[in-house]
Amino acid sequence: MKFLKSKGLGILICVIVAAIATFLGGLKIGTVNLEVIGAPVFAILIGMIITLCAPGFATADSRMDGIKFTSKKILQWAVIILGFSLNLGTIAKVGTQSLPVIVCTISVSLIVAAIMKRVLKMDSKVSTLIGVGSSICGGSAIAATAPVIDADDEEIAQSISVIFLFNVLAALIFPTLGHALGMGSEGFAIFAGTAVNDTSSVTAAASTAEEIYKCNSILSTAVTVKLTRTLAIIPITLVLAILQMRKAKEQGNAQNNFSFKKIFPWFILFFIGASVITTVVGLLPESGFSLWYGSDFVPAMKWLAKFFIAMAMCAIGLNTNLIQLVKKGGKPILMGLCCWVMISLVSIGVQLLTGIYYTNL
Repeated sequence: MKFLKSKGLGILICVIVAAIATFLGGLKIGTVNLEVIGAPVFAILIGMIITLCAPGFATADSRMDGIKFTSKKILQWAVIILGFSLNLGTIAKVGTQSLPVIVCTISVSLIVAAIMKRVLKMDSKVSTLIGVGSSICGGSAIAATAPVIDADDEEIAQSISVIFLFNVLAALIFPTLGHALGMGSEGFAIFAGTAVNDTSSVTAAASTAEEIYKCNSILSTAVTVKLTRTLAIIPITLVLAILQMRKAKEQGNAQNNFSFKKIFPWFILFFIGASVITTVVGLLPESGFSLWYGSDFVPAMKWLAKFFIAMAMCAIGLNTNLIQLVKKGGKPILMGLCCWVMISLVSIGVQLLTGIYYTNL
């Protein structure tokens, strides 16, 4: 009861905005598919507009605790639930061929982000979030990484905005570009799965490509490659946690307040556990339970994870100053552009070297 009294109103506001954002993110207006934008981006934009029009809305005593809870805890729950969509066996079987491309694109994005951080003298947390979001899986990777590095809402909003910009460009440009460059259907599926940041934009790009290539298996392959990339959340967040623990331990030795339990990203272990459950169920003999799990439970968890991310993005938007975000946007956009371009070039280059580029499904 105390929980509902202190946090209920703030959480309810985020639920309502997330519902509106989910509706907008699923709309098709003529030939325009708003899925390319996605519910999380609509949610963060609505949140920022509310705060712009009504300053102090998110900091009112009746709403502040619930909004803060949503931006932190609900965000972590979203990542945990996302684990149910990962069948490690399927990913290992289908994603193996794309593994060299995935490893190279992730590595180059993180290296470029580190270099650009020094060149542009950018905030380390924003550059980390942009590098991880560009290389792994957009908003989901940012959602997983932000609590580990203790990024604030404005830093998360800045990173999400950059990722969104290049998601839209990729979804609009890549299908036609890939076909014009003579890329095979399998080559494009791997290209979309490795060079497009967010799942919604991968889906949009791959769906458009299926119409251009007259091939109905690009989407499933691209999404599998994308899910394989998602697994990189585990080592990346654990490495960042170790670095954070080392930093906190050094400070803690001086302040005598270091806490391993507070720093370690425990929610990642639950993310791994969820994916293991899905993998084990996938190995079971076909039954009513396994069929229900694959056809009903997993899609429901995917939807819930996306909805929770939209809720968290709304909360982050409510705590973000849109005017300041625009003023500070130049350097992050330049970093995002460099990561995006290099990931695309490396994806194409590795495919050419491995012979995937011209392969058809």
